[in-house]
Amino acid sequence: MASSLPLHHLFAFCDHCCHRATHRLLPRFCSGKSTGVNGSSDRMAKRVLCLFDVDGTLTAARKDVEQDMIEEMQRLRKIVTIGTVGGSDLVKQMEQLGKTVLQDFDYVFAENGLVAYKQGELLAVQSLRTHLGEDNLKEFINFCLKYLADIDIPLKRGTFIEFRNGMINVSPVGRNCSQEERDAFEVFDLANGIRAKFVDTLRERFAHLDLTFSVGGQISFDVFPRGWDKTYCLRYVKSDFDEIHFFGDKTHEGGNDYEIFASKDTVGHTVTGPSDTIRQLRELFPLSS
Repeated sequence: MASSLPLHHLFAFCDHCCHRATHRLLPRFCSGKSTGVNGSSDRMAKRVLCLFDVDGTLTAARKDVEQDMIEEMQRLRKIVTIGTVGGSDLVKQMEQLGKTVLQDFDYVFAENGLVAYKQGELLAVQSLRTHLGEDNLKEFINFCLKYLADIDIPLKRGTFIEFRNGMINVSPVGRNCSQEERDAFEVFDLANGIRAKFVDTLRERFAHLDLTFSVGGQISFDVFPRGWDKTYCLRYVKSDFDEIHFFGDKTHEGGNDYEIFASKDTVGHTVTGPSDTIRQLRELFPLSS
């Protein structure tokens, strides 16, 4: 897929290096003398997919994509297939990567792939409401609201619980906080373990629901059924590629990139930010200018 990205849009899907990936190359890059990743012609003959986390990987947390990343994604898309895999919904991906993200990426996986797009067309949608049932959802949400009311933190704003198609996002400070307040809460949380303690309480209280809790970004954590982490998106691509690379920043155990980073079906790469993503891509896929 060699179509270029408009200046406002990004590329592929997800947050040092560890690998396991798949990318499909354009026919003109698959001829005999092509030089592949790290100079390997064999690698270029493979169907390769690069998946990218959004926050902390393609963009700074909750910020818009920068021009250098746009250009790098355009370059990369000439060599391999690209996609995004984020925990947020499609609206938030569009806010950060551009309104034409569905055209700019070959695959777009929102909510860990529970809402999946290929070539701009909807592939599938999974429903948390159907899976858990209204009674279990109500019990869980009510418990969270009571817990949130008793948390003593420097400030609180609004939108503490966000219900999505395939997950629940919980934010002790509230998603309506400003960027400055986000930054302040992140520092406070690192020092006091607010989210970690909340997750431990929920994991014990709702063990019977077999839920997974994933801390990501600066201010919140995601809750979803076991197996509905970012590896969920791989069911749509693993049979079509020989190698799938995943790039993300929250690849530590408990981070929302961990499961797909550690999956046997991917080559995982830990990045420290957008500039590091670009650096690693240029080392792995030096062709193409």
